[in-house]
Amino acid sequence: MTQTTGIAITGVSGRMGRMLVQQVAASDAAHLVGAIERPGHDWIGQDLGTAMGGAENGVIVTADPLEAIKSAQALIDFTTPEATLSFAALAAQARAVHVIGTTGMTDAQIAQLVPAARHAVIVRAGNMSLGVNLLTQLTRRVAAALDADFDIEIIEAHHNQKVDAPSGTALMLGEAAAAGRGVTLSQVADRGRDGMTGARKRGDIGFAAIRGGDIVGEHDVLFAAPGERIVLRHVATDRAVFARGALKAALWGQGRNPGQYDMLDVLGLSGENAL
Repeated sequence: MTQTTGIAITGVSGRMGRMLVQQVAASDAAHLVGAIERPGHDWIGQDLGTAMGGAENGVIVTADPLEAIKSAQALIDFTTPEATLSFAALAAQARAVHVIGTTGMTDAQIAQLVPAARHAVIVRAGNMSLGVNLLTQLTRRVAAALDADFDIEIIEAHHNQKVDAPSGTALMLGEAAAAGRGVTLSQVADRGRDGMTGARKRGDIGFAAIRGGDIVGEHDVLFAAPGERIVLRHVATDRAVFARGALKAALWGQGRNPGQYDMLDVLGLSGENAL
């Protein structure tokens, strides 16, 4: 029998957590070995399968991440920045691939991942979908081809429970646009307009966030110049695209050298293979 990759998942009761559990269960290359929830959650101590309303699957939900990670070859993590940093240290100890889909991490928090990446593979991305990562590459290329006569605006829409803005994907697209222009995003980002803001500054990259209903994720990159506009767009209608990408990353990371990677690496779109 072919050995499959043991996966541990954080936040298993959440929408993404449940989707990840389903993707792993349907995979012939992976199996679930750990299910993590926050202390005090109703699911703690229960069989995950029955907690999700199905048949027992033998995986007991735990609040002890060390217990869940110690037998895993990969940890898939869509939680909070603070929790992700704690998980990174444990995944590094276990030499498990750490797939990070957590958004809202500051530059300082991202820098704290460096010690863990010396011992284990970390795959971190603002968005795990193939389409969005292609959009990122296209954004970089278009930004490089157009001068600052074209204003760049990134418009994103998500469900009304999302807690961070702009989204991690929007910031990823902003980074791509800035790289295409040969500038640093932090120097040109305009992340909020309200009141008498004055005219738009030439060369800025603007962000707008929409929150409502159950929108899974929509991202537009607008290049606007006098007399013409170019719009690059990605619409996600099913959260499963993110779960599939995260599982792909977990499997891809097996046997890789320790270090920090992203979905462009996973999809073979980085470096000389970039669009």
